[in-house]
Amino acid sequence: MQAQAAVLAAFDEPLELREIPLPCLEAGQVLVAIEAAGVCGSDVHMWRGRDPRTPIPMVLGHEGVGRIVEVRGPRTDISGRPLQPGMRVLWERSITCGTCYQCAVAHQPGLCPDRWVYGIHRALEQSLGPGGCYATHLILDQRTALWRLSETDDPAAYVAAGCSGATAAHAVELAGVQPGHTVVVLGPGPLGAYAAALARQAGAEQVIVIGGTPERLGFCQRLGATHAVNRHESKVDARAEMIRDLTHGRGADAVIEASGSIAAANEALALVAAGGSAALAGFGTPVGAMSLLPFEDLVRRNVRLQGVWVSDARHTHTALALVRSAPALFGEMVTHRLPLREATRALELVEERVAAKAVILPPAAA
Repeated sequence: MQAQAAVLAAFDEPLELREIPLPCLEAGQVLVAIEAAGVCGSDVHMWRGRDPRTPIPMVLGHEGVGRIVEVRGPRTDISGRPLQPGMRVLWERSITCGTCYQCAVAHQPGLCPDRWVYGIHRALEQSLGPGGCYATHLILDQRTALWRLSETDDPAAYVAAGCSGATAAHAVELAGVQPGHTVVVLGPGPLGAYAAALARQAGAEQVIVIGGTPERLGFCQRLGATHAVNRHESKVDARAEMIRDLTHGRGADAVIEASGSIAAANEALALVAAGGSAALAGFGTPVGAMSLLPFEDLVRRNVRLQGVWVSDARHTHTALALVRSAPALFGEMVTHRLPLREATRALELVEERVAAKAVILPPAAA
């Protein structure tokens, strides 16, 4: 049996459609037919050669929903329910060892030194079949956590929960969002939209989203943001004054940077209240240096500057529960659905910020 895949053979070049043999499954492995593959901003960075982790040739795609074709031996989903061919599933994008210090003691599997991710870390020669979700089929490692989805679920609506949604859940957790808090989210893309919705779900009284795209800002409001601010129509000082007015002079209890911009990271420190937290979740690749005044920006104000790196299965579980609460609404986040043969165009649409969320549909699902 063979899979069709869009292969990244050279940086800055169109992806190549290839037929890739699928080996026989080993114990515990699961073969899925991809129904939806999310196009993430980090995929664009890899395509352009800006991510130092990228081996080539490889198949991109770490966000996936699919239907089980074959299971080798008994497997269960995250809730212990048996998995069988024909079932629709979403899977955890990363594999960790489970026994190192970070996994077993610190309980931070995202920092596992042996962690690897479908569609990010492994070249074709290291993969079982395509190895990424820009394909018709994918073989899942026996350690992969899986969640069953229903027949009525729209695969495209759920696919981003495995990356943007999970990372946003991690950011809200690390930022310490509490009931009654005022939270600012910088960036209204999928990561910021999930962060806004999850902050409200965590009990934030006010969620202010700042960004430059009116349509995305409006969508964030539909997800629960109480205020939306167009950064093209305001200056940093004016936005800081607005936040102070909304918080009786204090500033935001938590600021979540979701854009991968140094300017946004600097603004996060300008908006956060004394004793608050600024969580940087949008940086997926190196972007240069950030300057700050340790005493004035952090120490004197007792501010926590928090890095947010990826996520783990508990965050994916949280994001999935959020999507299940309003699946049709989250389906509207997907603005472009393209067949596998147009995978390069999907990357371009995300890079050009034309697509809020692009999803690739293989031939069987298109």
